[in-house]
Amino acid sequence: MVRSAVFLSAIFLSTIAGLGPAAATAGQSSPKQPTPTASIDKSTSDPSVAPQVAEAEAAIVKSDWKTAETKIDAWLTARPNDARALFDAGYVADAQNRTDDAAALYRRATEADPKSFEAHLSLGLLLARQGKQTDARPELEAATTLDPGEAGTALKARAWRALAEIDKPGPDHPGDPTQASTDLLEALKLSPETPSDTLLAASLAESGGQLEAAEAAYRRLLTKDPGSSPANAGLAHLLMARKQYPEAETLLRAALAKSPDDPTLNAQLATVLAAQDKAEALPLLQNLHTAHPQDAAITRMLADVESQAGDAAASDKLYITLLASQPNDSELLVAHGQNLIRQLKYAQALAVFDKATHLDPVNGDGWSGLAFAASKTGQPAVALHALTMRSKFLPEVPSTYFLWATSYDRMHDKGNAIAYYRQFLESANGKFPDQEWQAKQRILLLEKKN
Repeated sequence: MVRSAVFLSAIFLSTIAGLGPAAATAGQSSPKQPTPTASIDKSTSDPSVAPQVAEAEAAIVKSDWKTAETKIDAWLTARPNDARALFDAGYVADAQNRTDDAAALYRRATEADPKSFEAHLSLGLLLARQGKQTDARPELEAATTLDPGEAGTALKARAWRALAEIDKPGPDHPGDPTQASTDLLEALKLSPETPSDTLLAASLAESGGQLEAAEAAYRRLLTKDPGSSPANAGLAHLLMARKQYPEAETLLRAALAKSPDDPTLNAQLATVLAAQDKAEALPLLQNLHTAHPQDAAITRMLADVESQAGDAAASDKLYITLLASQPNDSELLVAHGQNLIRQLKYAQALAVFDKATHLDPVNGDGWSGLAFAASKTGQPAVALHALTMRSKFLPEVPSTYFLWATSYDRMHDKGNAIAYYRQFLESANGKFPDQEWQAKQRILLLEKKN
């Protein structure tokens, strides 16, 4: 029972401290010094355990890290390959946020006893918490094949859940939603479904394009817990993807009535309001940015809304801030260049669009900006090249027909200039009166010269 108590404490620690990905999914907090919840019943202590180790484990359950560490270190000095003591030492280091020491000790425990379920699981969870997913996987996989003993099948399910979190797609890796679903199903064979499981299932269904299944999962969780911020955010994301903005707005306003300071819900509401051209979006994002000035996603959203609202200078200050830490983000560069165009800073815009198209040659908006900036700075050859590249990714529109025409006109290519002026007039359909008048005059003049 001593051993079981210590291990249960270790897993409780790993859960609330975020050692495994599920803690983040569930939105749990991460106290700096979590305390084990299990207690030791000395009357049922394992008589095969050395008194020094038993005393150390009793201290662990009381969160008396100093006493536990002193006793375990003394024991390991004489017996450096004692797997049980190595695990205990790893747990003590883990509890004190000495994660590198803890990982090393847990690993030594697995080497001393390759069949130690608790050592493999604890090491895998710790590595996952550190973001070392590749290293975490084999430890967690090993745990799923081992006998959990007194720890029970619920903790083996914990290993499967951690694997599911590693396998799920994320912003920085494609993941494997099929494998993640398999991992989750294995966990559910061993323990009841939790709200975190439902959220993960919904996320995986969404990643796999099964939007109806994802929506059903989110709504199932909201039936049980209407105030679940992750479920509300997930469902809102689906509604926004379908452009069901009024429904998403209703959902988000109800969720924010219960969690008014939730940054994700507020950001989503701002996005929904902006999509509907509602004026509330701008002050909402400004307040969010003030509260979370380092949040790049919020800053990016505010910059976009500022730009749409016509304040290119204010928007550009935000994009410049973002570019300071992400100088090679082509999307940011294109947005920055567009703001420079709006501020009539054509030469600067040309340089920005040139960099953006070198970084991302398939970005049609980058080539559009480069063509316009080149035209404004009197570089028709550059404009024609940019228009040629743009045409590979985006369809022609009246403004690009006009750029083609004026660029050929400046290159003294009368035939192509006339042809594109005519295509512009056919597509403009009276929407660009000034340019249409100019095109008609240039056609007359060029045809007369011929």
